[in-house]
Amino acid sequence: MTTCGRRIAVRCLRLGPPDRPVGRIALDVGEDRSGEPGVWAALTPEEARGLARLLLEQAGPNEHPAADQPQYGLLPA
Repeated sequence: MTTCGRRIAVRCLRLGPPDRPVGRIALDVGEDRSGEPGVWAALTPEEARGLARLLLEQAGPNEHPAADQPQYGLLPA
């Protein structure tokens, strides 16, 4: 659950015939507290790894942001 109330679910998604299934990782971002609709995406394993890498790259610097680094896309005054 995010701080804005959206529930994020990650699941394995199997598509296609049983003898030749196609595997995807389903990312489901639910609606927020005010009822604003959510979104979902079906990612290949490669896409999911790329997304995970990008999230981790952003998480590190934002855990303990340096005072002189811009935050949220804003430039220091």
